Amino acid sequence: MSECIQLSFVLCRIGFYTCFRALCCKGPPPPRPEYDVVCIGLTGSGKTSLLSRLCSENTDNVVPTTGFSIKAVPFQNAILNVKELGGADNIKKYWSRYYQGSQGVIFVLDSASSEEDLEIARNELHSALQHPQLCTLPFLILANHQDKPAARSVQEIKKYFELEPLARGKRWILQPCSMDNMETVKDSFSQLISLLEEKDLEPGRI
Repeated sequence: MSECIQLSFVLCRIGFYTCFRALCCKGPPPPRPEYDVVCIGLTGSGKTSLLSRLCSENTDNVVPTTGFSIKAVPFQNAILNVKELGGADNIKKYWSRYYQGSQGVIFVLDSASSEEDLEIARNELHSALQHPQLCTLPFLILANHQDKPAARSVQEIKKYFELEPLARGKRWILQPCSMDNMETVKDSFSQLISLLEEKDLEPGRI
């Protein structure tokens, strides 16, 4: 009888130790990969507000970015270090100076803007898609302000920006979005992360 009690005691100790190891001695989770991404678009397109909301920051007093800012945007499987460049006329001409080291591109456009501003956004996107430092990178194009009455549809944007012929052979995503539906924005960023992960797995990439 005493042997049975001793055996039960040993088994209990083993079980306790196993649970203790599982709960308390588990190693730290592997670090999430980080990707450096550049974010461009005209002033008023909503770049700063979208990134601030993704970082759970207050957007009540958001002001246009002058120069550039960097935000670490966390996701479950990766961290995006987003370098947002100001979209004012006196800043746009210096965008290319900040492209080096980028692994992906986010282009935000105001889908409800005037025809004049939409034409400028179109030219800037074309320039980015063809820039030597960006042309091989995945692009996430966000057609923002879809909640406004004057917003163009994704199909209208795709046709007006001539994305099919211009971006043929490139990896790009065009998504409608607005501040009212951040889940769509998060999903768009997750798709970009998938493209960045695919780039990491390409043969010959160190």
